[in-house]
Amino acid sequence: MTASLATVAYIGATILFILSLGGLSHPESARRGNLFGVIGMTIAVLATVFGPRVTPAGYAWIVGALVVGGAIGLVAAQKVKMTQMPELVAAMHSLVGLAACLVGFASYVDTSTVFPTAAEKTIHEVEIYIGIFIGAVTFSGSIIAFGKLSGKIGGKPLLLPARHWLNLVALLLVLWFGREFLAAPGIGAGIVPLVVMTVIALLFGVHLVMAIGGADMPVVVSMLNSYSGWAAAATGFMLSNDLLIVVGALVGSSGAILSYIMCRAMNRNFLSVIAGGFGSGGGAPAASGGEQPAGEVVPISAVETAELLREAKSVIIVPGYGMAVAQAQHTVFEITKALRDRGVKVRFGIHPVAGRMPGHMNVLLAEAKVPYDIVLELDEINEDFPDTDVAMVIGANDIVNPAAQEDPASPIAGMPVLEVWKAHTSIVMKRSMASGYAGIDNPLFYKENNRMLFGDAKKMLDEVLAALKA
Repeated sequence: MTASLATVAYIGATILFILSLGGLSHPESARRGNLFGVIGMTIAVLATVFGPRVTPAGYAWIVGALVVGGAIGLVAAQKVKMTQMPELVAAMHSLVGLAACLVGFASYVDTSTVFPTAAEKTIHEVEIYIGIFIGAVTFSGSIIAFGKLSGKIGGKPLLLPARHWLNLVALLLVLWFGREFLAAPGIGAGIVPLVVMTVIALLFGVHLVMAIGGADMPVVVSMLNSYSGWAAAATGFMLSNDLLIVVGALVGSSGAILSYIMCRAMNRNFLSVIAGGFGSGGGAPAASGGEQPAGEVVPISAVETAELLREAKSVIIVPGYGMAVAQAQHTVFEITKALRDRGVKVRFGIHPVAGRMPGHMNVLLAEAKVPYDIVLELDEINEDFPDTDVAMVIGANDIVNPAAQEDPASPIAGMPVLEVWKAHTSIVMKRSMASGYAGIDNPLFYKENNRMLFGDAKKMLDEVLAALKA
């Protein structure tokens, strides 16, 4: 394949990637967006493999890598549960960062590259240095995010004394070693500051994510997505690959925009999230940063829940991470179908940060074949709760916490939440009275019009469905 033909293929792949991002912006077009992305990546890989920069001698290595990587992806697609998607995404981000680091070191020790001028050599070394720095931060930060999302590391933020000064010192050291790297007379002298900077960047990534609390993890996922995009773009500069530069910029900018949207949905400043969040591990004993909730918890049975749903004219279902853990989305669809067959108006209220990653609940509901037109975002459905007979919360906690509006001293004060307590009756499905991922108590549980349906979400919903059909 000639260089011009490879360029044309790259342009076509770039267009498909842009169409893919556009399709992924809405559930109805997400499947089409995924298809565009798959086709674009296939074209990009083929154009690279058969392009002028790859010799036939390298085909065996490439085919071997494709087989190994494809096998891992196939196993992951079959084995990984929907509840494990957030940590899988974090793991994928770590691989992008690792690739950027390895490509950076390989580009630096490659003596076959000849630079006509000293300025071009300096520019190339700057690309290598920045690419390895971003890649190392992405790699180590994603590993920590994987540990937090999978429960192997606690969700409580690690706030070291003078942590901001530590971050500043680390960045100043990175700049100083960067100067030493550029001034090095040869590869032997330059590799030392490059390795030292990589170690600092790895520690910086660990500290960065360890200081972020569990309640801010959806922002972390989108933030790492942005980092991985910029790492890919840096890799493109190192390899002089236009497609990697463009695609990396697309992923990096879209991830940054998504991070901003997530922070706005949580009433959080992006810089404050990076500096350190709030929250403790999921299932921690209930605690509040402000006033303690007052009232009495009123339990309800599955049969009584079914009776309330049967008599209702309007129902709003708010899914949360508990629904994902119990894999109850299919039963939720069956209940929705049974109620709609009875003429009940059923809709879903989705909070932007419900679950452990952006769009988590939308993916689960789409998997269960819930119609897209009844799945509404927070700002589309919040004003309808006062006219709703029953609001049923399935495994959500922080996103329906009235303390965000009623308690100025609460850590989540000002955060937009789904106002389920304004419905005539709210039903919260939980295993226990434990707090959510933010580690704070929820006054909703004690309100007069609220009922608590304790137990595993799948088991309880199966009983509700059986009672509805009885």
